Amino acid sequence: MQWIIEHHLLLLIPVVSALVGWGTNYLAVKMMFYPLKFIGIEKLYLGWQGLIPNKRKEMAEISVDLLLGKLLSVHELVDRLEPDKVNAAIERRLKQVIKKIINEVMEESAPRMWSALPAQGKNLIYARVEADIPNVVEKLVRDFQHNVVEILDIKELVVDYLSDHPALLNEIFLTSGNKEFPFIVNSGLYFGFLLGLPTMVCWYFYQAWWILPVGGLLVGYLTNWIALQIIFEPKHPIKFGPFTIQGMFLKRQHEVAEVYANLIERKLMNSENIIRAVLHGSGSQQLWEIVELHVSDAIERYVAIGQPYFGLGIGPESYFQMKKSAAKRVFDSSEKYLLYLHEYADSALNIGDDLRDKMRSLSPAEFENVLRPAYKQDEWKLIVVGSVLGGLAGIIQLYYIF
Repeated sequence: MQWIIEHHLLLLIPVVSALVGWGTNYLAVKMMFYPLKFIGIEKLYLGWQGLIPNKRKEMAEISVDLLLGKLLSVHELVDRLEPDKVNAAIERRLKQVIKKIINEVMEESAPRMWSALPAQGKNLIYARVEADIPNVVEKLVRDFQHNVVEILDIKELVVDYLSDHPALLNEIFLTSGNKEFPFIVNSGLYFGFLLGLPTMVCWYFYQAWWILPVGGLLVGYLTNWIALQIIFEPKHPIKFGPFTIQGMFLKRQHEVAEVYANLIERKLMNSENIIRAVLHGSGSQQLWEIVELHVSDAIERYVAIGQPYFGLGIGPESYFQMKKSAAKRVFDSSEKYLLYLHEYADSALNIGDDLRDKMRSLSPAEFENVLRPAYKQDEWKLIVVGSVLGGLAGIIQLYYIF
């Protein structure tokens, strides 16, 4: 009877090893992504923050280096914008904004003259300005395209946005590896059981106190390491008769490219985020100078045609301030009318399709960088935690079962 009980207890060793493998791998995956914010006493370094949220700036820089280094050209993207279609998208709202700006600027710069002007005269001014809007928009778009590198810093956009939205960075990695991360967790169960068999044999013949803790430690370490090897190795397909062996993530390159590109287009590199970066990023001053140039030029044309002595009538200083004020209002109000540009800009830029096709053409070594950074950054911490937990499980098994 005692012999049967002991042998049944021996069978618990691979079972416990399987649970240790599953548990340590599960914890390793969770520790990569959660919690989003540090929990614990930060000054004493007691606590934890998910590796990816903690390293979100570095992770974002790796992602943007992939996007810009191999996949997307900013010049190529913005050159797809057609001025006439940009104007068609924003024209109705832009006319309303411009009309309001004309009233405000004239009431501020020449209140008597403007109040004395009959409604018919004001309507003629509105009509003259509105007729010239397509011309001004075309010049603005062309100058924006020509100077886009100075105005739009894609790296700044991506790094700042992902740094402020760690949950999105998590989503990018989790969506790209939506089959690999569950595999890591589940493989811990299988590999843990297999690795527990030699531990069981060793314990049967030689019941040294350190065998179970060391066996648990090795299970915690090896289950994670083996899973990573299966995901990323070999990089290039190797034929064995009718079978082809390749890292499971690399084998899914076409599928991952589709998922990754759609997510980047919808939540990161969309027209809303790009326009926000253009208006409020480090290159916004360059854009402001272009807007000021073309608005000032347009006012000069309107005055030259309609009221050639208008500038002299209000004085050169007031005239100068009027042009600057008009340009400032057009720039500051830009979000009101550029809001209507999103639908056209997203379809014209077509970032998703472009990104997908270029990702599919990457070499396996290049494509690995889509997901691999999630593991490379502080990977040793996860392995150490897994090993320590495996060792503790071995100690618990030693004292409470055997």
